[in-house]
Amino acid sequence: MKKLFALLLVLVMVVGLVACAQKPAGDTKGTIAVIAKGETHAFWQAVKAGAVDAGAAAGYNVTFQGPTSESESEVPNQRNMVESALNTKDIKALVLATIGTGFVDQLVAAYDKGLPVVEFDSGLYSNGADITEGKDPTIGSVATDNKKAGGVVAENFYAYLKAQNVLVNGYKIGVIQHDSTATGIDRAEGFIEKINELAAADNITLEINRQEKQNNAGEYKLGLTALKEWGAQSIFMTNEGVVNEVFPEVSDNAADYKDILFCGFDAGTNQYNWIKDGGANYALLVGSVAQDSYSIGYKAVELAIAKLEGKDVADVGIGGQWYNKDNIDELKDKNIFYMG
Repeated sequence: MKKLFALLLVLVMVVGLVACAQKPAGDTKGTIAVIAKGETHAFWQAVKAGAVDAGAAAGYNVTFQGPTSESESEVPNQRNMVESALNTKDIKALVLATIGTGFVDQLVAAYDKGLPVVEFDSGLYSNGADITEGKDPTIGSVATDNKKAGGVVAENFYAYLKAQNVLVNGYKIGVIQHDSTATGIDRAEGFIEKINELAAADNITLEINRQEKQNNAGEYKLGLTALKEWGAQSIFMTNEGVVNEVFPEVSDNAADYKDILFCGFDAGTNQYNWIKDGGANYALLVGSVAQDSYSIGYKAVELAIAKLEGKDVADVGIGGQWYNKDNIDELKDKNIFYMG
């Protein structure tokens, strides 16, 4: 009998351990599904880390999905991800960043299921008429304030130019704007408005040349060439894609660009290497603003949880952080600057 009792006790313990192992950690309150515009890029991995941490802190399971690229051709795949998430048994909320529009049916379905939706990184509708009247499930948005962040670049870059005593009337600043979406427009305009404002306060009139380019191979290089021929003394690049195309041209043709000062936006390996060079081998990248991708993910899930728990909610604007050679490694350690 003692042997039988011991055997039964062992079996009970094994069953208990298996049950615990099969139960996902942190899902006691249900699942929050995060559908992003991508999954593999370092930016989205940092967003995922923040989202998962926010869910764990409040006792929710967080799932994270995104297509393989941010091309509009991936919209049908992303739409399928949303539909699959909506059919998840214990889903409580949806956090969504869509590549394009065309998600109205899925959003109405979320409304009908009583699921709050947080939009993050970019808007879900092209205009207010897209959503079925009275059936908008969105409860708020979390994103970088791109116009403000463009202004942060301008403030720090202008301070550097002023310290170098290079600013005179007619000083030429070029802008390579990465596309015609709100993101590209807001960053470019935020930069231009702020740097003109700062210059005016010093009784300086700047010349600005804005090159609006699409995300096609070679377009940003064309913008760089145009600005060089115009005589640009400084250039602002509005996203990582612009930097990734400009950097090889600048580093491979160092003598042609050595007298131009650059500033940028976002993060990535090319920007890291360029910053770290410090102007030793090619044109100087003075600094850039990184989106706080970890906080975007964290705050988006936190906003969904606040709604689920009956708290007041409001849109959250995440400010970008200026970095240069002095603090880039510190921001990298904090998951604000990413490689990749």
